[in-house]
Amino acid sequence: MANSLLLVGVGGQGTILVSRILSEGLVEAGYDVKMSEIHGMSQRGGSVTTQIKFGEKVYSPSIGEGEADLLVAFEKLEAARYISHLKKGGTLIVNDEEIYPLSVLTGNADYPDKVLDELVEQVDNVKVVEASRVAEELGEPRCQNIVILGSMVKVLGLENIDWIELIKKNLPERVHEVNIKAFERGLSQ
Repeated sequence: MANSLLLVGVGGQGTILVSRILSEGLVEAGYDVKMSEIHGMSQRGGSVTTQIKFGEKVYSPSIGEGEADLLVAFEKLEAARYISHLKKGGTLIVNDEEIYPLSVLTGNADYPDKVLDELVEQVDNVKVVEASRVAEELGEPRCQNIVILGSMVKVLGLENIDWIELIKKNLPERVHEVNIKAFERGLSQ
């Protein structure tokens, strides 16, 4: 049986980079992996989704409503937007961050209050990650995605893969140290 992971975020958050690192690690661990990316208006702050399935044999990366074992949201509103894809008993990892969509920025809509509270009411297994706070503490706001990667690895029980080497392989050398720290912080949350 395949594990189904849906990663959702906003353009510029590094959702696709995390998906690629995760997929590489799963392949190296011997899993059959299928990944599909949907960029949408990612360059303009729009939704970005990645569907990943891994297991002994996987035929398609497609994840329909109620099929994701794990929903990983890099932003709270994206979690609410895709929550219907999480299966009953599945796990939600959500970054405690708000990125205002264009409709909110232009004053045509309000960012919903209490998004996290509503998600916690709907889902039994919720892990809130304060990736932006951790990234700020590390002095590098762009490493939030790697904090989330660490959290995912912990939830999935995949600590036996050499994630540090994969981070080094996929990121420029000048940011290795901070991203390794970010990963370790995510792993320990």
